[in-house]
Amino acid sequence: MVQASSLHLEMRGISKNFPGVQALSNVSLHLFPGECLGIIGENGAGKSTLIKILGGVHSPTAGEILIDGLPVTIDTPADATDLGIRIIHQELNLCDNLDVTSNIFLGRETCTGGPVRLLDRKRMRQSARALLDRVGLQVPTSTVVGALSTGMRQLVEIAKALAVEARILVMDEPTSALSQSEAERLFEIIRRLNEEGVSILYISHRMPEILRLTNRVLCLRDGLAVGEVATDQTNHDELVRLMIGRDLADVFEKDNHPANTVTLEARSIRFTGLPNTFSFQIHRGEILGLAGLVGAGRTELASALFGLPPIAAGQVSIEGRPVRIRSPRDAIRLGLSMVPEDRRRYGLVLPQTVAENLVLGVQGRDGPARLKRAKPIEQMAHELIGRMRIKTPSPETVAMNLSGGNQQKIVLGKWLAVEPKVLILDEPTRGIDVAAKQEIYRIICDLAKAGLAILMISSEMEEILGLSDRVMVMHEGHIVGTVERSEMDEEKIMRMASGLDP
Repeated sequence: MVQASSLHLEMRGISKNFPGVQALSNVSLHLFPGECLGIIGENGAGKSTLIKILGGVHSPTAGEILIDGLPVTIDTPADATDLGIRIIHQELNLCDNLDVTSNIFLGRETCTGGPVRLLDRKRMRQSARALLDRVGLQVPTSTVVGALSTGMRQLVEIAKALAVEARILVMDEPTSALSQSEAERLFEIIRRLNEEGVSILYISHRMPEILRLTNRVLCLRDGLAVGEVATDQTNHDELVRLMIGRDLADVFEKDNHPANTVTLEARSIRFTGLPNTFSFQIHRGEILGLAGLVGAGRTELASALFGLPPIAAGQVSIEGRPVRIRSPRDAIRLGLSMVPEDRRRYGLVLPQTVAENLVLGVQGRDGPARLKRAKPIEQMAHELIGRMRIKTPSPETVAMNLSGGNQQKIVLGKWLAVEPKVLILDEPTRGIDVAAKQEIYRIICDLAKAGLAILMISSEMEEILGLSDRVMVMHEGHIVGTVERSEMDEEKIMRMASGLDP
């Protein structure tokens, strides 16, 4: 029996009540020095509430927290930091208008000595450079964070956390926007931190990461701790079964067959940001996967098709007809829709209701007055909620109060309401749980069966392999090849994405 004093962290009998909601009920966990404990559970299971209690955002209704065997009170995030607890949240906590150095040292700025204390920018830049090198992010420390991609912003957040000598580090979906190479770098950091005695709580929906990194796994379901297992004594299927309370059928049920009809064709297109030209086709009913490492140019290519920025040269044709896409409004009018990588920043108006978000696409295309004449907003919203199986108390529920999976369904529903011919999906399941992913996969496959042409960007190889009819691979701004479904192989695609194979 391990003595309590040898434990780094204990959370005993933690419960949390919100008005009308029992978010946590008698949840306990313990964490040893140098250990990585995985926490899994569907969206809404209580994971976020638990770490917000540990981080001083919420106070528990019942229970206690002990650090090194001693009871502690964590009323504020500052209390957590003073106790050596650092949390990397899934939704990034960065200031877009500040540079990388300022973000890393925000609130902990280094000053010069002497009677007049000034910011020591040189020392902070040097320290920031070392931290960025540690997480493998090769950008100038003077880069404004708002100009970085989501994956790069995630690495800045991790560097910011590593700048503090935390003894207990909580990582909430840290690889959700990272490429495989960036994730591998993070895994090396986690292993090194564990060796140095840092304890880590690792929250992820990605079971391979949980199995690879953690010593033990705690599963939450509906606010309850429903099981704890040693990682070396479990497997992927058991963890999924524990998490959702039932056996999960085959996640990828792909049986549609694309037509030979070309829906979208790009011929030698070029756009601002990448000097190269691109040519490809997407067929009716096809899911064309777009694979590549973060920074390869996948999002830039997809955004250019949507008019962000406009294509500078070359020709795009839709159903055989040459078109000009100078803005997103043009794209929508011509039958293109795009689900962005960062749904909270670019896909939703979070303070608005579910209904208001669902009709935004139609309003943007037709205008509010025409929409009201064509079909009442309430009727359209109800139809989309049913079609997308959005779990919401009411169409009038504010979008920010729903889970990540349901928010993503709103973004999908918003664009399907305009009845597009081509759907661009940029990381369609980023940050959502296993069960919600399965529903998104079902929707994507159903849309392809109905004849929609789909361009899907994903950093999750199992999605690329499971859903794509063909895979187009990018490396450093080039399309380096296309792989047919019969020839798909994870190693082959990753070698192409890394520039190792043509």
